Amino acid sequence: MDEHTLNVPNGKGTYSLIFALDEDIDTVVGALGTKKFLAGFYAYTGSARGAGGFARVKRHLDVAAGNNLTRHWHIDYLLPYTRPKGMVLTYSDLDIECAISKAIGHSTQTINDFGCSDCGCSGHLHFEKYLERLFNVVTYAHRIKETIQKVYSF
Repeated sequence: MDEHTLNVPNGKGTYSLIFALDEDIDTVVGALGTKKFLAGFYAYTGSARGAGGFARVKRHLDVAAGNNLTRHWHIDYLLPYTRPKGMVLTYSDLDIECAISKAIGHSTQTINDFGCSDCGCSGHLHFEKYLERLFNVVTYAHRIKETIQKVYSF
């Protein structure tokens, strides 16, 4: 994927960014300390309901590509080791980030304490060995009544 050709759409809502990690790594994740991540596929779910909306997703892709070196959120520490594979966006003003993350966690392995320092969830990062299965789980989790979803793969 060429990060310069991806146009992240305007709008606000909730997103899940799906990415590949090609080899096991140990890396420091801010205040969480050193965490081990297994090779496979991950989905990170976050909110884009603030002023910038889905521009937050573009920021994540810039971190993954090495074009943004700022480390603010847990995901910023993992993204430089990954290859983005796709994203699912749900356009809504509803606070559904945690509900979507929990739904993904029912069918995948949750990375405990990751990306959830501002809520009561067990984690907003999920691991799966198979990409197609992860896309299916994430897409299904984003099917919230009376919202609009868009699925992108790259």
